[in-house]
Amino acid sequence: MTAVETAGLIAPHGGVLVNRLDDTLDQGGTRPRVTLSERQRADLDLIAVGAMSPLTGFMDKATYESVLTDLRLPSGLAWSVPITLAVSDAEAEEIGSAAEVELVDEAGNFVGVIEVTERFTTDPQREARLVYGTDDAAHPGVASLYAHGTTNLAGPVRVASRMPLVPAATPYLLDPAASRAAFAERGWKSVVGFQTRNPIHRAHEYITKVALETVDGLFLHPLVGATKSDDIPAGVRMRCYETLIDNYYPRERVVLGVLPAAMRYAGQREAVLHDEQRQNYGCTNFLVGRDHAGVGSYNGTYAAHRIFDDITRDELGIQPLFFEHAFWCKLTGGMATTKSSPSEEKDRVFLSGTKVREMLGRGEVPPVEFTRPEVAKVLIEAYAQ
Repeated sequence: MTAVETAGLIAPHGGVLVNRLDDTLDQGGTRPRVTLSERQRADLDLIAVGAMSPLTGFMDKATYESVLTDLRLPSGLAWSVPITLAVSDAEAEEIGSAAEVELVDEAGNFVGVIEVTERFTTDPQREARLVYGTDDAAHPGVASLYAHGTTNLAGPVRVASRMPLVPAATPYLLDPAASRAAFAERGWKSVVGFQTRNPIHRAHEYITKVALETVDGLFLHPLVGATKSDDIPAGVRMRCYETLIDNYYPRERVVLGVLPAAMRYAGQREAVLHDEQRQNYGCTNFLVGRDHAGVGSYNGTYAAHRIFDDITRDELGIQPLFFEHAFWCKLTGGMATTKSSPSEEKDRVFLSGTKVREMLGRGEVPPVEFTRPEVAKVLIEAYAQ
């Protein structure tokens, strides 16, 4: 386990790209074990490869409280979402005062070890209100939080194996060290990152291309970990991304990678986390939409923009790029926002992944104002199966 050199590129968040992978790690016969949820397994994977830099493991109580109340680590470095390892009551009892605990996935496979430096309890309702803005169990992020225990283990981790991905996403798995190498090989000094959990519709294409006019390259970085059950599967989305890049982007100016993270749906707080993660991947800029990582009506419109008023550029390093809600403008015959179109409301066709999913569910072909025909074909074929 070593720090990774990042000379010539934007520094990782906190200055050092963490590496907690350890291929010499063996499963011991006497250590107690904890079974990781899908989200915890994804968090472990991201810590291991440095996507969560500067974290080297799961947070202790002081770090947890600092992040909850101040949006910062105890060092003062910006951080917005608690990364904790909650265990069940039965696991907590079995662990006792053990100094090391084995980590296994839901199938029982050994994946790593945590060196336990602290045990602490949390109040899930309080955490939900502070992180998600609600304690409503109907919120998918809150429901996931409530499904975990209230006893947490803190400490550095060592990781023996990576989290498996769907086959279509595996070729695009670029760890932060690999994405940085890819950018350096292309001679890119400025890179804009774009996060999505949906196929890219016309509004997404528009804002990424506007951003691409100002930087050397685009890092298209969809999330392929756990999402809501009604989200389009990762394998289908990967075919959509490939199709769109091949037909509508300058191929030499786009790198397609995947983020093996689970969605938290934490709105504006998750927007900051995604921003910090893309800095670790080597991006100098990150696109933030009006309702980034939001769900339902729990987060106010543009809350994902306003949260950055409380975090300075010096604290982040990476520069977020904020975009208005883009729409198809009937008046001008193209994509636009209120900043670039004089149209009235009646001439604006607003697009969203939700609308596309609803149309596909009804067997309808999304119009060209929503998505490119080549992408629509991929989606229709997938929904017909």
